[in-house]
Amino acid sequence: MQRDDRERRNGHHGGIVWLTGLSGAGKSTLSQCVEHELFKMEFNCVVIDGDQLRAGLNQDLGFSEDERKENLRRAAEVASMFLNAGFIVLLAMIAPTRSVRDAIRKRFDSADFAEVYVKCSLETCERRDPKGLYLKARRGELRHFTGIDARYEPPIDPELIVDTEYRSIEACSQELAAFISHKYKYQLESEEA
Repeated sequence: MQRDDRERRNGHHGGIVWLTGLSGAGKSTLSQCVEHELFKMEFNCVVIDGDQLRAGLNQDLGFSEDERKENLRRAAEVASMFLNAGFIVLLAMIAPTRSVRDAIRKRFDSADFAEVYVKCSLETCERRDPKGLYLKARRGELRHFTGIDARYEPPIDPELIVDTEYRSIEACSQELAAFISHKYKYQLESEEA
């Protein structure tokens, strides 16, 4: 089965939407909300969450720079399989450096890929700290934690910025769902001409 056959049947193009931001910014929550919104609009989509990957496929990887790169490389490979099956892939992973995100972006056709910056300050993420990770990092119990003793480089020119610090998850998910539905809407050839 060819990807374009699946896309025609689905009524939308496949695509990868990479949500990057600090731990606690709301990437996973946002991607799950958007998945529900897109499902209601009859988009075939899947969420790939960094924590889920580390609990399964990538459980053999730590947090050194090389292991982080391998973690992201594997995530991109899994996303590529779903993309080729015509899915919208919501990838919720920190991807801390611009260079690694650029390498991932180059792997895909520009029409297939969108980088979304889930913007939230370190202070707010630490205050939220849903998994208690910032507290452990500040105590020295968790090393190489992004934002504390490992750097995070915000995107310079993402396709979309959603500000979860000052806007509700509901408002951000509606904005992101609208962006995705517009970007990946399938148009018949007669409409494109």
